[in-house]
Formats: sequence, C-alpha cells, structure tokens
Amino acid sequence: MSLTKSQPVQLLSDYAPYPFVLSQTRLDFTLAAQGTRVIAQLDLAPRDADAVQDLVLDGGKDVTLLSLTIDGAAIDATHVTHDDERLVIAAAALPRQPFTLASEVSIDPASNTAFEGLYQSGGIFCTQCEAEGFRHITFYPDRPDVMTTFHVTVRGDLPVLLSNGNPVSAEDGVAVWHDPWPKPAYLFALVAGDLKAVSDSFTTTSGRKVDLNVWVRPGDQDRAGFAMESLIKSMKWDEDVYGREYDLDVFNIVAVDDFNMGAMENKGLNIFNSKLVLASPETATDTDYERIEAVIAHEYFHNWTGNRITCRDWFQLCLKEGLTVFRDQSFTSDLRSAAVKRIEDVRALRARQFREDQGPLAHPPRPDRYEEINNFYTATVYEKGAEVIGMLKRLVGDADYVKALDLYFDRHDGDAATIEDWLKVFEDATGRDLTQFKRWYTDAGTPTVTLSEEWQDGTLTLTLSQSTPPTPGQDQKPPRVIPVAVGLLSPNGQEVQTTRVLELTGERDSFTFEGLSARPVVSALRGFSAPVILQRQMDDATRAFLFAHDTDPFARWEAGRELALSALVALARGKQAGADYVQPIGALVGDHAADPAFRALCLNLPGEDEIATRLTALGDVPDPDAIHAARADLARRVAETHRDLLVHIYDAMQVTGPYSPDATSAAKRSLRIAALGLLGRVEGSDRAQALFDTATNMTERMAALAVLLRLGQGEAALQTLHGEFADNRLVMDKWFSIQPMAAPPADAVRIARDLAQRDDFDWKNPNRFRALLGGLAANHAGFHAADGSGYDFTADWLIRMDVANPQIAARMSTAFETWPRYDEGRKALALAALERIAAVTGLSRNTREMVSRMIGAGR
Repeated sequence: MSLTKSQPVQLLSDYAPYPFVLSQTRLDFTLAAQGTRVIAQLDLAPRDADAVQDLVLDGGKDVTLLSLTIDGAAIDATHVTHDDERLVIAAAALPRQPFTLASEVSIDPASNTAFEGLYQSGGIFCTQCEAEGFRHITFYPDRPDVMTTFHVTVRGDLPVLLSNGNPVSAEDGVAVWHDPWPKPAYLFALVAGDLKAVSDSFTTTSGRKVDLNVWVRPGDQDRAGFAMESLIKSMKWDEDVYGREYDLDVFNIVAVDDFNMGAMENKGLNIFNSKLVLASPETATDTDYERIEAVIAHEYFHNWTGNRITCRDWFQLCLKEGLTVFRDQSFTSDLRSAAVKRIEDVRALRARQFREDQGPLAHPPRPDRYEEINNFYTATVYEKGAEVIGMLKRLVGDADYVKALDLYFDRHDGDAATIEDWLKVFEDATGRDLTQFKRWYTDAGTPTVTLSEEWQDGTLTLTLSQSTPPTPGQDQKPPRVIPVAVGLLSPNGQEVQTTRVLELTGERDSFTFEGLSARPVVSALRGFSAPVILQRQMDDATRAFLFAHDTDPFARWEAGRELALSALVALARGKQAGADYVQPIGALVGDHAADPAFRALCLNLPGEDEIATRLTALGDVPDPDAIHAARADLARRVAETHRDLLVHIYDAMQVTGPYSPDATSAAKRSLRIAALGLLGRVEGSDRAQALFDTATNMTERMAALAVLLRLGQGEAALQTLHGEFADNRLVMDKWFSIQPMAAPPADAVRIARDLAQRDDFDWKNPNRFRALLGGLAANHAGFHAADGSGYDFTADWLIRMDVANPQIAARMSTAFETWPRYDEGRKALALAALERIAAVTGLSRNTREMVSRMIGAGR
C-alpha cells in the first residue's frame, strides 16, 4: 500500500481521538551503545469494532524494525508500510477484538546526537521523550492523549538501571519497574549508568514513606544536597498549598550533562540538566541556587499538573506548563521575597515574551497550528501561560481559585485535558462566564492599555482603553478581560485608596473614585496585574514621586524603571538627560529599611535590548552603539553622584561566615554586586580585582570577573578561574559565556571566534553551545555589530549544529528575532545570514520553520 507523508503543518481543528484503546505497554530493553534491542508489547483494542481503521504508529528512520506480530503471529508484509516518520498496519490485517501487537527494534543510542529518545551522555543511557522523542525508541502512538500503564524491564551491565514508577525487582543486570498510573509516552523515562545516589525520604500527609534519590556521577555527591533539600520543600509545599500528595513509593532525580532542556517531569523519574542539580558555594552562584530550587519544584509540581492530568494534544501545552510555572513562581515567592520575585518574573516576561509577541514568532499561548512542536516551548507558552493563570486567580479571588483547583483535580485526574476543560472548571466552581477571558489563550500579541484621568469636584475618573496590534495570521483582536490593579496616593505620599482591581472588558471603560479631598496620584497596574503595555501621560516628576512613595513594590520599581528608560532614550537620541533619575535613585538605594534585593533591582539599569524595544515603540530606529554608550553614561553618572553611598553599601552588605544561599544572604550579595558594578565605572578595576582574589563563593567571583572584563582587564582572572576549574563542566560553561557577554562590544565577536576554536569548546554539548552563542547574543551591541560579524558567526554555528541537534539550533536562532527593527545596513546583513541558513540543503524542519518565519517578517 502507499503511504501519504505526514501533514507538514499540524492543525488544532484536525484533532481526532486515536482510533485504538491502549490498555497496557510492556517494554523490554537490552542496552548497548550500538544495537540496543527494544521489545514492545502493546495491548490494543479498536474503538469501533465495526469500522476498524489502519493502525498508525509513529517511528523514525533511526528505528530498525526486526519483527512485528499480532497475538504471536507474523503480519503479512503486504499489509505493513513504513517510511521515515511512521509505520502503518492496514485495517485488513487487524483483529476486531482486543489484541497484542509485539515489535522488536534496534536503535543506536551512541549515535543519537539530537538527544531525543534514548541516547548516551558520557556513558550514561538516558531518555528525553517530550515532545515526540518516544518514536525514536520504538514504534508507538506517540501522542499525549494515548495514556496507559507501563511495565518495563531494563537489561544491561551498568550498576544502576532506572525507569518510571515503583521498582518491582532488581537482580544482576536486570531491573523491572512498574508505573501504575496511566501516562502518555512522552513521560516515559529510562536511565542506566554508573551513578551514585544522595538519598533521603519524605513522609506524606497520609503517613506514607517515599524514598528520595538524587543520582549523580561519582564525585558529584557533595553538590547534590541542595537539590534534595529543594525537593523536600517542594513536596511539603504542594501538600500545604494545593493539597497534592505524592503517589509513588520512590521519587528519583538524575543529573545528566547532555540535555536539550532544563529538566523533564517523567513520572517518578525526573531527568535534569546537571546545571540544575549540582551546586556548591565554590562553583554555583546565588542565581544558580535559586534556579535549582525553582526547577526542582517545577518538575515535581508537574506530578499533578502535567502527569496525573496531562494535555490532550500539544496545542494544549500551556495547560500544563502555564499552570506549573505559576505554581513554581508562587513557591519561590513563599520561600523568598514575593515582591522581588514578582519583579524578576516581569523582567523576564518583558525580555523574552514581549519580544516574541512583537516579532515574527508571535503566537498565542494555545496556538492553532504548528510545523514543529519543539519550536513552541516558548516564553509565550510558559511565562505568558503563567500570567494568564495569575489573572484568572486575581479575577475570581483566592478562595474560588482553591475551590476551582480542587474541582479540576477531582474531575480530570487521569485525563488528557484541554483549555476548554480548564476554563469550564472555573465557570462551574465560580459561576463566572469566561468566554471573553478565553481570548488570552487564543489571541496572540501584547495588549496596550491606555490610561487617562479626569478630576472634578472630589471625583477622579479613570478611563481605560485597550488595543492589540496585528500579529501574523491575526489582524483583528477583539477586547479581552484585563484586570488593572490601581491605588491612589495623596500629594504627601499617603495611601488614600487601597488596591482596587478594575476589570477592563470593552475597548474603552471608565471608573470613578468619589469623595476625595485632593487630587491623588494614581499608582496603576500594581503587581503587574496583567501582561500588558501601560501607556499614560506622566512626567518625570510624577514618576519620581511614585518611585519615592508608592506602597506597591512593583509599581515603585516600575516608576524608577520608567525614569531610567526616559533618560536612556533621550541619551540614545543624543540629548542631555538623566538628572530626574540620578537623584531619586540615591534616596531609594540608601533606604536601609528596604529589602536589599529590591534596592539592587532598582539600581540595575534597563538592559540594552529593552532600550532598543522602547525606541522602536517610539518610532525610532535603534542604534546599538548609541544605546550602549547611553547606558554606560547614565551608569557612570549614578556612580559619580553616589560614590560615597555605593562604597558604604559595598562594605555594609558584605556577608561574613560560611556561605549560605538563603534569601537574606543572597539579597545582601545582590546589592553589594550592584554597587560594585557601578563603582567600577569610576574607580577602575582595583576593587573588583580584590574581590575576585578574596571571594569564597562563585557569586562574587563571577560578578568581579564581569567588571574586569568590561574594563578589558580580566585576562589574569580568566586564567586563574580556568586553572582552578578546567575539569568542572558547569563552571567552564560560565567561563565561556561571560567572556563575549561582558566584553566591550567591539571585542565580543573576536572573543567568541577565539573561544570557538578551543579544544574544550564541546559544541555538541547543549550547555556549552548555549553558553558561547547565548553569551554573544546577550551582548547587544556586539551581536548587532555594524559589519555583520555577529550575524555571520552565529549563522555559521547554527548551520553546523542543525546537523547534530536541530532542537538546539532552532532555539538559538531566536538571536535574530528582532533583526527587522535595525538600520538598513544591519537589516541587509542579518537577512543575508538568515537566507544563508535557509538555503542549506537538508536543513531540519525545526530550524527551517524558525528561520522562514523570521525572514518573512522582514519582507
């Protein structure tokens, strides 16, 4: 029979249930670097015995079929067709009653450089099956709505053999695992290797003991303790806050070096990129520790929001990811500073997701089409998906949110659910109609909310209007429900109206505040109550007032950020500006009663890409070199004006005693580092060099190194760091990344090219590749060098990586995302680089989709 190729563009509207019910999967692995044998037995039954369809199984050209039987009998070869993407058994060969399909295949983990399916990482066998990696292991209905129990036998000569679920038996070279909870194939996991466990246990609310293990390479055990602490905190928090108890006898985490993602929530066997597990004061920064804590929590929380309830199809990816990101953000807020966490999340959202919304890669949290699903693991799906959850919680209130989540878990446990299922739960629990709110899931783009004020006879009227610019494939954007949290401050800075959430539902709505004795100052979008761009007429004096007096931490920080952006835009345009920012920042940073982490956030100027985004919004063509000069100039003026204060902060914020990653200590270090960065603008390198030489933790050493590199005086420090940590892969990733990132822009590409020629630039390792190319992309003026050298270097390496690992190449191609906003010379050079990538014969579907969308946006 002939076999039609898979549709290149997948459409949500084409969804249909799988025509067979899969009740159990039994897998038997005999591991070998080349020639791993996989026997799969699938217990299947037609959904409609009177109209049996062809049995379609996903499976790539890297899976060699050795045998195929139904109920033990071979299948007539004329009824079987196989191409590079799937295997089809004709309906004529299939029973009308339940049957067992058995296959044996051979795969080569050692040659799997794409790190999808079963592969090897430094001698360790491991898997990555989300989104569509299981089809590289065996022939299977590799889709999230096909859920079943798994019984797995792993055979090999390695000391540790792991899979999902609970251990059944373990003998020399053979381990048997059973997962009693139905799951889709993307949650399957297998790990085998020479590993050591850091072990502990957790007793659930119901009194059941769970064995916990963090598996690492021999010698890394002393850097896995914080990961274990984070896991236990996560388990306790999920019980206390969401009432979710763990449901297996064992929970395993494994750290591997070669991993395309940060981590993966496979049921009971989470596989992590080693950078998100391993930490010690000498090798990890405060940011690393906080990130480890958050990602451990994220993957654990997926046990319920992702595993017990998964997504029906990949269009619903934000259902599990948005909710779980929201949960891990709440976890970090509870453990650390809620105000600082909120600001950090907004900064990340604006830097990554707003950029997506405003460019050629814009898509809604739930897209209705895709070519390659791996390209939709985006900030829009994750971070904007979390913001939508936050808005929903804000609109219904805390009590109804808890009520709705309890109903969600009760109603959909064991389901592959949809966004419609999620919203229906909230409608049933609260009685609220969420038809209009659903547009947050289905419409792309960042809405702009315009705020205007009218004051008359003690009554303040606020008028809000909304609009969303066109995005690819969606020109018309109807109004959404937008919660806008506002407060009112008296002229002397006192709160006269506590936070009130205004629900903007039309294109234009008005709200009144009556009985006011004097015209107040409006504090708007408190807590960043919606992921929108707020526009309002406000002078720098009013911003300075809010910066000094606002009681909402986010709104206060936002006022300072707007002051800084106002100055930076003017400076980039060649005008004199900055006085309205330089003076107020001293008062805030000198407020010793304020959280040091908050003061550090206020002291850090907006990044160069953010300045370019603001200039673009104002109709300017951003000049990367002028932006870099403007930011350096404003930082220098802050340092000159407040030098004595910064010196005092630097000395006062020193943390003595043994290193601890706790929130209080990390906050002090963050403020001290912010002060150091500014002092380097006026004092030179002596203070930074002294800190690098004496610091006992990686946080301060890397901060000092960044200052030295910016000043062009970091060569000796780099050699010292390399001498100490040449054999530590995670520290060396930092070493590769910081050099092009912190370098003067004129040197960034040259440095990146030199680093790429080193023997220890293991470019096939995703962490090392991301470190170097991501470091260059983070140097805004360096990457956007006027001669196009940054574009050419990046294109060269994306082409090379695409052959080995298309996922990584596609994700790193987003460095080009904003190319259409620059001058004609840079645009021509960037376009030429993108077209050179697109012209490569055999370019992967992953990279082709990304590059073609970016090219199309500039024409």
